[in-house]
Parts: sequence; C-alpha cells; structure tokens
Amino acid sequence: MLANKLDRALVDEVLARARLSPRRRANHCFHRPEDRLQRMVNAALRGSYFAPHRHKDPDKLEIFTILSGRVMVITFDDQGAIADHALLSRDPSPADGIGTMQVEIPPGTWHTLLVLSPEAVLYEVIDGHFDAGTHKRFAPWAPSEADPEAAAAYLEELAKRMKTID
Repeated sequence: MLANKLDRALVDEVLARARLSPRRRANHCFHRPEDRLQRMVNAALRGSYFAPHRHKDPDKLEIFTILSGRVMVITFDDQGAIADHALLSRDPSPADGIGTMQVEIPPGTWHTLLVLSPEAVLYEVIDGHFDAGTHKRFAPWAPSEADPEAAAAYLEELAKRMKTID
C-alpha cells in the first residue's frame, strides 16, 4: 500500500490555496505530528515572505526539492550577510541553464526562500518531529512576517543584493 501520493491534482489544490492566502503560500503535510520526519509540499507566489530562520535546538536538517518554478535559496551568517545561495529550477532557461533541483540546508543555518517565478512548488523534508515551540528560530536582523510593509521592503532589497552577487 502507498502511504501518500504527490500528483498534479494535489499540486493544483495547494497552488489554489496559495493564490487565496494573504501570505501568498500554502502547504500540504504528508506527515503526522508523531512522525519523526516532516514531509510537505509548499506552493508559494512571488512576493511571499519566508522570514529568515534556522532550525536549532533541536538542530534539524532541511531539504528543498523544486517541483516547478524558480526559487532562490539564500543562507546567511549570524549578522545577516549572505553566506551562500542556489537557484532552484527544473525548467532550463538561457540565463539559468538547467539549475539546481535540490539543496540541503545544514542544521542551525539561517536561510530564506525568494520566489522568482510567478508561482513555485517545492517538496520539503525536515528532520525531526514538529514542535511549534522549537521548530524555527527567527533571525533578529530580519523583519517579522507580521509586518508586511517591512517584509516587502526586505524582499526587494534582498532581490537587489542577489542581482549584484550573480
């Protein structure tokens, strides 16, 4: 017996919810709270703000695999300077080449996602049980997701910084 199926109908349903969400994103969890491995589909629209965060205490590895669209995964040092980045893209373009299809973010690494295409869909895996109280530690140097104006300005600035890096 198959436990879960990721198909076009599920992706379309999650994208439809993202289009209606004020946060411009939605997910579908395959895992149950008691599972030791978190597995989900994330759909996000351009302009969705993923506040920089890390998974620390407990430390958790996080893996993103691109299913559609283009997403820049960015890591930071403790002061908020960009440490590394990877363009996730399954669709070849003259500017990008084929692109990276998957990245692993080491435990305790500050990171965010910058959606570059109108819509993007990722499959995400996070090591360990989900506990809302310890799941994410948000970066003190980045705006809160509760402040949409500051978040939009931060995304714009981050996009400009990425253009100067590549």
